[in-house]
Amino acid sequence: MASTPEELTLSYSEDGEELIKELDKAILTRGAWTTILFRYQDWDRAKNDFGPDKYSIRRYQKRGGEYLPKSKFNISSKEQAKAIVEALNRWIKDE
Repeated sequence: MASTPEELTLSYSEDGEELIKELDKAILTRGAWTTILFRYQDWDRAKNDFGPDKYSIRRYQKRGGEYLPKSKFNISSKEQAKAIVEALNRWIKDE
């Protein structure tokens, strides 16, 4: 388990094969509750290659010096990510 937000990752390998490749991450909040936005790709066995970029917002709670996953929201496409960004920009601009 991770003891700092920087150690948290989505990368996952099984039997020496990388199945989830983390491309980047942005730590949005730190502390007892940490929120991280990940950019990643899943391995596509049919194509024998990684699929399109995906995004995930994950919340972790620090207990006993370790971060435990508590909730997640997966953004499944660039189109959905763009729609979220557009809505947030519109809301923030209006304030």
